[in-house]
Amino acid sequence: MHVRKKLKLGTMIHGVGEKISDWRHPAMPSDASVSFEFYKQQAQTSERGKFDFVFIADALYINEKSNPHYLNRFEPLTILSALAVVTSNIGLVGTLSTTYSEPFSAARQFASLDMLSGGRAGWNAVTSGLEKTALNFSKEVKVHPNHAARYRMAAEFVKVMKGLWNSWEDDAFIRNKKTGQFFEPNKLHTLNYEGEFFSVQGPLNIGRSLQGQPVIFQAGSSKAGIAFSAQEADAVFAIIPTLEEAQRYYIDVKEQTAALERNPDDVLVLQGISPIIGDTIEVAERKYEELAGLVTIEQALAFLGRLFEHHDFSQYPLDEPFPDIGGIGQNSFRSDTDRIKSEARKKNLTLRQVALREATPRTPFMGTPEQVANLIEAWYEQNAADGFVLIANLPSELELFVEQVVPILQKRGIFRTDYEGTTLRENLELPYAENHYSH
Repeated sequence: MHVRKKLKLGTMIHGVGEKISDWRHPAMPSDASVSFEFYKQQAQTSERGKFDFVFIADALYINEKSNPHYLNRFEPLTILSALAVVTSNIGLVGTLSTTYSEPFSAARQFASLDMLSGGRAGWNAVTSGLEKTALNFSKEVKVHPNHAARYRMAAEFVKVMKGLWNSWEDDAFIRNKKTGQFFEPNKLHTLNYEGEFFSVQGPLNIGRSLQGQPVIFQAGSSKAGIAFSAQEADAVFAIIPTLEEAQRYYIDVKEQTAALERNPDDVLVLQGISPIIGDTIEVAERKYEELAGLVTIEQALAFLGRLFEHHDFSQYPLDEPFPDIGGIGQNSFRSDTDRIKSEARKKNLTLRQVALREATPRTPFMGTPEQVANLIEAWYEQNAADGFVLIANLPSELELFVEQVVPILQKRGIFRTDYEGTTLRENLELPYAENHYSH
């Protein structure tokens, strides 16, 4: 009999907020993006709620119109290493670009975090959407690779990472002081990889952790992104606004995974949500209005522009239909830009409406703790998600979720009351990452 995994929950710790004006809210510490105390408090609150992981997003290019959080924030692996020391069970997931990193360094960094934390590391593998990121890296050609090339590169990058993480078998380090033998030579494996994008000899200079290898996350819902997730990911993360669309996405990921002869249960589908919780629906609605009211139309246009390769939308009339901008956006955050263009066309939206919708989206996960729990249960039970990543617009919303929504989900038997194990794989109910040389 097929037994469904328990609901999975993560927190995206997003400093002064994902949206462009969240930092102006009185309840938001204005230095949250570079405050260790803030990150520590968010991670410990999440652990108190028995969440599976905390998640640190990242990007590698800014300009003066970027969201405040992006202007001044911690590098993911650095802050996660610090959080490893002040937490015990919660997973530590960080973003690292496959387009603008080297696999050897990346494999070493994540293996170190995994060892340091006792097997709690996760890597969110992204291809980097921002067109101008290329300007910050000393490539021969300062051009952002196209969407298809980035995903080919990503597949190769992951292959190399996994190969390097297999450099040492689990019991390679015998450390026998009497004989003077530190390791078993036949349990050390050199990669010698040569590919289209990468050439890496190996072996890696750090061994394996309690979970074998870090858990691989992938964020993206484009066609290439889903295919990549089905091939390589342990968990896939998307932000899809409606139950019906989320169900279609869920089926797509699971079917493509099964077609590659992988167990669909071993690729978790997680949806990003920003719950707004109040004692009554009216209180929650007021909270939303208060946040939305902080955003000016100029900021909303800048927020929208970032998704479209930092396109300047201020040049168009605000109250006329969303402009025809051709292929702009296809080589950046493609799943987002395709969705925005399509919705604008179908609903005949003006530029003002599109900008404000994107900068201050209304979440369906808004209402009393019971209403939010009902919606989470519905999405979980109706195969729209295996779990959720909370992107709390305000730190108080994470606190409220842990205090008021989690107990309802626990009472209904769909979420844990205590951690199943000490590693991220154990808690996500994913199999141990075996070293293929051991067989």
